[in-house]
Amino acid sequence: MHFNDREEIIALTPYWKGERLPDGRPKVADKYLDALKEMTLEEVWKPIFVQGYENQFVGGGKNPLQALHNDGRKLVGRAVTCNFCPTRPDLHAIMFQKGAEEGRKGNYNQWVMDSLVERDVVVADMYDKIYKGTFLGGNLTTALHARTKDGGAVIWGGVRDVEQMKQVPDVQVYYRGIDPTPIREFVMTGFNTVTNFGNAVCLPGDVVFGAGGGVLFIPAHLVADVVEGAAKTHVKDDFGFEMIAQNRFTTAQIDRNTWTEEMLDMLLDWIKTDPRGEKYRNLDWSKEYDLARNGDPNDTQTAL
Repeated sequence: MHFNDREEIIALTPYWKGERLPDGRPKVADKYLDALKEMTLEEVWKPIFVQGYENQFVGGGKNPLQALHNDGRKLVGRAVTCNFCPTRPDLHAIMFQKGAEEGRKGNYNQWVMDSLVERDVVVADMYDKIYKGTFLGGNLTTALHARTKDGGAVIWGGVRDVEQMKQVPDVQVYYRGIDPTPIREFVMTGFNTVTNFGNAVCLPGDVVFGAGGGVLFIPAHLVADVVEGAAKTHVKDDFGFEMIAQNRFTTAQIDRNTWTEEMLDMLLDWIKTDPRGEKYRNLDWSKEYDLARNGDPNDTQTAL
């Protein structure tokens, strides 16, 4: 039993073939994190949903997450996960001793903070504990900023000192509730392992995308495809809106999963000639042309 174990992290994320951080988490390139900050929730969600990743979003419903800032800022970074359960004396003694053997200082939540690097996002399952479940307050949010620069946290539990937290620049935090009590009576059961809450699953190194009232956990090995897929969705929307306004195509045609070769030809011509298409001119549309020529099993359905 180890906390933040490099070999376990690598074993959990074998589909990632790129660079890794010192702790073993996938190191998704900064260029993809930067690109995601310019995208919408729906654009980012679609490419993973169609690949069967249907349990990656947490946000709305009867018991939604709350955002520290409601000014349109996005939360994008690499996940550092941690899990907790209610206190039990023998379990606490075992886990705290293990942390001491590994050289960890302070309380469990401070162990997590001490591990953070730039562009990290804490993803903490505090089992929806708000009273005495305040994972972050003013001090730890300041530390969060110092270590991650523009990262943040997703806490399935509580926070405190919200007025102080809001004064810390650049970070964004999602949480379940506010309470003035300090954090007490909890035990860490996992650190950088599988975390799930609110019907969403997060692995260490997943890219956290917080926007539009909720949070999406993007598997690291899919991020490059997501960024390209989201870019395609965005430019198709821009083109589609104009075609509908000009009565060139119907909404039914635009909303199909698979466009015809004629539509794709018109799209690529628009990308080449319209200033709005300039940043999309390096995208590869060969897959879309293959589907147009050979058929798509989802072609009878409208696009997601």
